[in-house]
Amino acid sequence: MNYDRALELQRSRVLPEWIDYNGHMNVAYYVLAFDKALDAFCDRVDLGVDYVRRTNNSIFVLETHVTYLQEVVQGDPLLFTLQMFDFDDKRFHYFMCMYHAEQGYLAATSEQITMHVSLDSRRGVVMPAETLRRIKAMCEAHKDLPRPPQAGHVIGIRRKTA
Repeated sequence: MNYDRALELQRSRVLPEWIDYNGHMNVAYYVLAFDKALDAFCDRVDLGVDYVRRTNNSIFVLETHVTYLQEVVQGDPLLFTLQMFDFDDKRFHYFMCMYHAEQGYLAATSEQITMHVSLDSRRGVVMPAETLRRIKAMCEAHKDLPRPPQAGHVIGIRRKTA
């Protein structure tokens, strides 16, 4: 895999059932769309459904922060990317972007921390060495990429100072 830029995960389209009464994609479906993109990443690093069936280990998202930047509507083509920020033997911290695949604008972002868990104990466990190697290589390749301005945001109402 070539990790020298944010990793392209998948392409999809905004489905009719994802549209709300405002005529654009509902906030809940942004989370679903990012989750499907995460599934594509997991398949690439052997943490997907086949891995879960083989090992009875999986990943759980511990924290997520979604920003909604520009609306998308029914039928819009989407492109998802992932930038790896950090990892340890049980967790990884990454940043996903959702782009309009034709117009190129950034529609939304999702920053997440995920933990590798045993489905038997429901506790964190060390990831396989090969998976850690892949994530380390990605982290190393992504360390010089620009940090997205939405990364690490703290939520709150900004007030003007006098």
